[in-house]
Amino acid sequence: MPARNVAAVIFFTIVAVFFVFGALMTHPFGDPGNPEMDQYIIDNTQGETGADNGVTSVVFDYRGFDTLGEATVLFTAFAGVIVLFRRLKK
Repeated sequence: MPARNVAAVIFFTIVAVFFVFGALMTHPFGDPGNPEMDQYIIDNTQGETGADNGVTSVVFDYRGFDTLGEATVLFTAFAGVIVLFRRLKK
């Protein structure tokens, strides 16, 4: 078996192990996991962020840097696709 195929099998095995481990470590469906944090957000969203919508306040205020990082990744992927598929004009 070529070394490239062995490396691919090892890589996909490691990825599969991480997927299985991640699936086993998730909370059961409907289990809130940390109800104290949920209640904190419900009680303090209006006063701390000024937003009426709790989801909006979590996405843009409490996790703003995370949202900025996700937007950066999406923009980079979009720019990469554009560069990859653009036509060269001569």
